[in-house]
Amino acid sequence: MIRFFDILISLVGLVVLSPVLLLVYVAIVCESRGGGFYCQQRVGKDGKDFLLYKFRSMRAGSDKKGLLTVGGRDPRVTRVGQFVRKYKIDELPQLFNVLKGDMSLVGPRPEVRKYVELYTPEQGKVLSVRPGITDYASIEYMDENTILGQATDPDKAYVEQIMPDKIRYNMKYIENRSLKEYFKVIFLTLTHIVR
Repeated sequence: MIRFFDILISLVGLVVLSPVLLLVYVAIVCESRGGGFYCQQRVGKDGKDFLLYKFRSMRAGSDKKGLLTVGGRDPRVTRVGQFVRKYKIDELPQLFNVLKGDMSLVGPRPEVRKYVELYTPEQGKVLSVRPGITDYASIEYMDENTILGQATDPDKAYVEQIMPDKIRYNMKYIENRSLKEYFKVIFLTLTHIVR
């Protein structure tokens, strides 16, 4: 049943939001060199890799300088990029990932292989479900870039503090996965973004 709502909501979302998606795409390509989308390999259900789609919020080639973004001090993020990140608009192209079946609307955020390889067997349980656009960890860590921006070693702070905590939140959804939880997470996410 969750897959049915994934398809329905993502399809309706893409149709309704198509003017916004087009406007954001044009704003991105007008501000800096490169395409409007950014694709990155992430790890999905059962440890399988897939291409995750986002609106590009950084200058082209910025991912070669590091995988983590560090708040307001990261010079790689464009002005349009700051705006789309603040309101989570950069995540909207993942509705295509949901339609394809790579992702669900709700589930653990998919990681890059570098961090998945650090999972303990217990943490690896997050790979038992489709990754999602949002979940309890996404809500709790909406200001993750700011936290990393205040850390002296952002990578270490992510691996030792943020990642294990996010996985604990992921498990809260996985262990109570139901249609009720699914819609609860969507509602909480929208409420936090509007706030």
